[in-house]
This record gives sequence, C-alpha cells and structure tokens, in this order.
Amino acid sequence: MAEQGKVDPMHQFTIEPMFGTDHWQIAGYHIPFTNSALWMAIATLALLVFVAGGMKRQLVPGRWQMAVESMTGFVDGLLAANIGPAGKKYVPYVFSLFMFILFANVLGLLPLGIVGVHPFTFTSHFTATGVLAILSFAIVLIVGFWKHKLHFFSLFVPHGTPVVMIPLIFCIELVSFLVRPFSLGLRLFVAMMAGHVLLEVLSGFVISGLNAGLGIGPVVSILSFLLMVAICALEILVAGIQAYVFALLTSLYINDAENLH
Repeated sequence: MAEQGKVDPMHQFTIEPMFGTDHWQIAGYHIPFTNSALWMAIATLALLVFVAGGMKRQLVPGRWQMAVESMTGFVDGLLAANIGPAGKKYVPYVFSLFMFILFANVLGLLPLGIVGVHPFTFTSHFTATGVLAILSFAIVLIVGFWKHKLHFFSLFVPHGTPVVMIPLIFCIELVSFLVRPFSLGLRLFVAMMAGHVLLEVLSGFVISGLNAGLGIGPVVSILSFLLMVAICALEILVAGIQAYVFALLTSLYINDAENLH
C-alpha cells in the first residue's frame, strides 16, 4: 500500500471475523467473533480494571483511587445538576456508559500500528453507538412509565399550551422524542468516524508526497504529518468530549422521565 502511495480511508472500519470464527453459526445466523467485538471486550476489561483499582478505599487515596473517585464524583455532580437528588441511583449506569465510551474512543487512537496491531474504534460504527443510545432510551421509557404511568404522555404537551394547539404540539414533541436515540447515536458515530477518516487521508498525503520524489512532494508530506499530529491531539480531546456529551444528554433525557418538565 505504501509503495503504491494509496491509502483506503474506509478500510479501517471494516469488520472482520477473527480467530477462525468465520463459519460460526447459531440457529442459521452467522455470529463470528469480530475485531469490533474484540475491542469491545478490551474496553470492558479496561473499565473493570480501572474501577477495581479504585475500590481499595484507603484513607489516604493513591493516584489510581483518586482518579476513580474523581470520575465518579464528576458523574455524580453531572447527574445532581441535571436530575437532582433522584439522579444518585443512576450514577453506576451513567458512569459505566461514560467510561466505556471514553475507553473505546481512546483505545482506537493508540498508535499500536507500529507494533503490527491495528486498533478498532467500534464507536465509529452506528450499530454500536445506536445500541448504546437505545439502551439509554429504554431506561428513559421504563422509568417514565414506571413512575408516572400514562401521565408520562404529558411530557409531550408543554404547560400552558392552548387547547386548540395540543394535537399539533403533541405530535411534534412525540416525533422529537422518538428521534432522540437516533441523534444520540449518530452524533458519536459521526464525530469518531470523521476524525479517523481525516487522519487516514492525511497519512495518504504523507505517503504520496514521499513517493513523489524531490520537489513539492516532501513539503506536502511534512505539512501533512504536522497536521496529523495536531489532529491527533484534537482527536484525544474529541474522544473525551463525545463521551461527556453522550453522558450529559443521557442525564437530560432521564431527567425528563424523572421530573416531567
């Protein structure tokens, strides 16, 4: 690929079976263990190790315990600000969601290619982010109907709406509510995919410039490489921001179910 000076920016998103599981089937359905599943497992393991390191409950916490307590405190503050005292019971879920997405995003940025390992950012697939969004949306529906029964539908009729406008406003608010899981998953998927595509395109410019020989080629390669370094730093920031936004919107949606604003 390098000799030809060609880089396929979409190849990094290809889901491939691993460990000879190409023909695994259950009830006629093809269920191989893929690179996406592998990195989901790695992100889950990283989350478990991270949490386990903070469960020592030492009177004088070490750096690891302090890091875990800081993250749980951050999520607790987020839920307290957006839901109130009732948000305390959602800390385990939102913390796990936030950290899982954060680890997934950061793991996909690790420069493991230099040792022959190619990390896979599964949050760059809508199938993964969509499931996380549906999970959060399902919690909102369960909480809303469990706590408020049919009164939950009052969420779609803002207070003070004129009677004649209720049918129209109800339909608009209902559609807006149903679009939430789609937009929640799409936002994370697009942000992660766009950054990785841009990095891959720039790497293609670096290779093409080096293969072009003397002249403007090396200049293009150097400028592209410097831009890649800057975008890598930006992608680390985006990885954290997107995890935060996902957790923030989840807390806001749960607040609607809890408090029916």
